[in-house]
Amino acid sequence: MNFIFLSKVLPLFIYPLGFSCFLLIIALILFWKHPNWTPFPISLALVILLISSNTWVSSSLIKSLESKRLAPTIIPNTDAIVVLGGATYSPVPPRPMVEVNEHGDRLFYAAQLYRENKAPIIIVSGGRISWSGNSRPESEDMAELLEMLGVPKSVIIQEPNSLNTYQNAVNVKEILEQLNIEKVLLVTSAFHMPRACLIFEKLGVNVIAAPTDYFVTDKDESKDQESLEGFILGILPDSYRLSRTTMAIKEYIGMIIYGLRGWL
Repeated sequence: MNFIFLSKVLPLFIYPLGFSCFLLIIALILFWKHPNWTPFPISLALVILLISSNTWVSSSLIKSLESKRLAPTIIPNTDAIVVLGGATYSPVPPRPMVEVNEHGDRLFYAAQLYRENKAPIIIVSGGRISWSGNSRPESEDMAELLEMLGVPKSVIIQEPNSLNTYQNAVNVKEILEQLNIEKVLLVTSAFHMPRACLIFEKLGVNVIAAPTDYFVTDKDESKDQESLEGFILGILPDSYRLSRTTMAIKEYIGMIIYGLRGWL
């Protein structure tokens, strides 16, 4: 099993849902041998799910990442815009065309930056894991969508081989060296920007953060505290908030693993 596969599978047992399922399996085993101990893993699983799906916990974790690498007040002109993958679904039937997921904002933002003449070219970086069920690289999906958004095909450069953020940076750096490009705008989701910037900077690439796809805004932080109804809804479990908490935990685990491998 390679690093890519292990990096996808092993953290599943650390994420709130996976860890809670693990505790419930332990509870089932204990039920046959030591039934008096069964409430302990069940209670812990319930607490984990309630806390991780709490609006204040999920928002705090996401914001702790989104606030680390903010864009400059005025986005400067650079030599290229680099867009990292993880934002599209391939046009596999019954989809009529390439579709974006919840991180698709990075493509719209890259197109906007190009229209504002912030850079003359856009580099889209992302392959696809063979066991994901898709055959064509994500860079092709991203290029297709950028063309739909009015970006000329001639200014889009594809990097179709990377399978994680580190490979994004390594492969993009090779393209930048070939084109003698020194400074780039890095476009990715705000929560992913801290790790992405550290990797590129470790490789000696001069990047300016251009984050997008924010999950938490200043208004969101106060919205759920304006009424008793909002407070109650914020405490109740919610799958979307659980997903955001998992997303943040995944990113922090990525930082730890990448740091141990010397990539940050």
